Amino acid sequence: MSIANPLAHRGVSDSLGEVETPLWRDQIRTEDELLEQLESQVDQARRRRAEALKEGVGELGSVYALAKELGLSWTAVAHSIKKYTTP
Repeated sequence: MSIANPLAHRGVSDSLGEVETPLWRDQIRTEDELLEQLESQVDQARRRRAEALKEGVGELGSVYALAKELGLSWTAVAHSIKKYTTP
């Protein structure tokens, strides 16, 4: 005996035999898309911040002077500028 319209073992089926995507799968997909968007925004913000740090170095004359002004370590400032302002 063969089944003409077999149901998938995954998912929730309705009375017509169609397979619906489980809500948790939709939620995971939605959250993954949101995380991707947020990661992109964070990367853009880091690049803009690094450009501002670079401008600050130009205005104050050195990475050390800028770091002191901001209360950061000079290595953190230098690392940020190097990592996010070079292609």
